[in-house]
Amino acid sequence: MIDPRRLRILRAVADHRTVTAAAAALYLTPSAVSQQLAALEQETGHSLLTRSSRGVGLTAAGEILLAHTHAVLAQLERAEAELAAHAGGEAGEVRVAAFATGIAEVLAPAIGHLADRHPDIRVRVRDAEGDESLPLVLDGEADLALTVEYRGAPHKNDPRLARVPLYAEPFDAVLHAAHPLTQGAHVSLAELADSDWIGPYPGNPCHDVMLLACELAGFQPRLTHSSDDFRAVVALAGAGAGVALVPRSALRGMELKDAVVRPVAGPAPTRRVFAAARRGADRHPLIRPVLDAMAHVAEGLSTG
Repeated sequence: MIDPRRLRILRAVADHRTVTAAAAALYLTPSAVSQQLAALEQETGHSLLTRSSRGVGLTAAGEILLAHTHAVLAQLERAEAELAAHAGGEAGEVRVAAFATGIAEVLAPAIGHLADRHPDIRVRVRDAEGDESLPLVLDGEADLALTVEYRGAPHKNDPRLARVPLYAEPFDAVLHAAHPLTQGAHVSLAELADSDWIGPYPGNPCHDVMLLACELAGFQPRLTHSSDDFRAVVALAGAGAGVALVPRSALRGMELKDAVVRPVAGPAPTRRVFAAARRGADRHPLIRPVLDAMAHVAEGLSTG
């Protein structure tokens, strides 16, 4: 009989690619993880892991077991959800990892929405960039992620996750008020090819959007100033330090001072926002109302 607790360890190792990282995510020691994996190999009668200088990989048998692991763990999440629903369990805490603008635009209003309809559900918010929140959910440190599409993100059909699309919003160009391109109604990114750029650090999903938009316009941006705080990005643009692309919702209500915002000519770079839970857990009577509240808020969200 295969112990499902060991399947969770196998999946963590597959996700993190090293025993040490998987152990940290599971709050175990590396030796405990190694012992559990060895026991799993004994249970299955197969070698499951390969080791190299680049980390840990899965054998063909390991890949087969991992595919079943996704299904088994999702079914266990569904079982827990149905048992909680049977017990009428709509009282408790839901941990949500979300990026800053998503907290302001979706999560905070959703918490207000829940207060009227599900007063016994408490939401605990953790500020996390889009590429940080999904691993937190998969590792069990968060119940929900409010996140964005990014390069290297799990595919929309990933068997580990259940996703709820929320909204999409364009990025606008932010320029110094004296910049000659502010005279037009739109800004062509190709005309900014020789400019200094201000943007998020690599790893931030908005950094990927900026790079892709500039690549499609035919150039690599010269990133001179870096900040993950869009208020700082806009302040630097207003000081004439460079140009930037900023999600439209992040600009709402912001003090622009000497910065000017213009839509991008042609197809605008876009941020796609969604919520995600571990597959099966999206049916839990605590988690489902939070997902529904975020979807309700997103329906009325205007980024125009």
